[in-house]
Amino acid sequence: MSVPFHKYSRKYSRSIHLWLSLVIFIPVLIVIASGLLLQVKKEIDWIQPPTQKVQHEENGIPSISFEKVLASVQLVPDANLKTWEDIDRLDVRPNKGIIKVRGNNHWEVQLDAQTGEVLQVAYRRTDTIEAIHDGSWFFEGAKLWVFLPAAVLLFMLWVTGLVMLTTTLKSKYRKQKYRQPFNNL
Repeated sequence: MSVPFHKYSRKYSRSIHLWLSLVIFIPVLIVIASGLLLQVKKEIDWIQPPTQKVQHEENGIPSISFEKVLASVQLVPDANLKTWEDIDRLDVRPNKGIIKVRGNNHWEVQLDAQTGEVLQVAYRRTDTIEAIHDGSWFFEGAKLWVFLPAAVLLFMLWVTGLVMLTTTLKSKYRKQKYRQPFNNL
């Protein structure tokens, strides 16, 4: 007498499901927690500073020079941006009339795009949380050698979970169908 395939598939799926979930527990927990923070980054100023807005007659078209941008951020002691090498990027928002100057040290200085006036200075945690989320914050190869395999294994968890669900539902359906004629007696 042979055992039906669905009994084997359920048994092996359950075993695979258990061991895979134990292997990927920590990386998946990190991805979920950091992903939740990234989902609310615009609502929580501690994660990402809110974008300021300036009203000018010329619709906020940037008119300050790069020299003025650097000179303005050099005046902010908290940001500690002394040279262009300290700056990661400039984020120009013409519709809001600002320039966000983001430092390599994760400090952000928002400037009026026409006058160079400092509108806001804040520490930006978004980049760090994104690095934690993709695994690159931990060590050089974590992104490819820990978090990518964890994602593949998470997909396998999903597949084994579907196998367990469908085999369980099929089994319940068969039992119910088998019992139904006897219920009418």
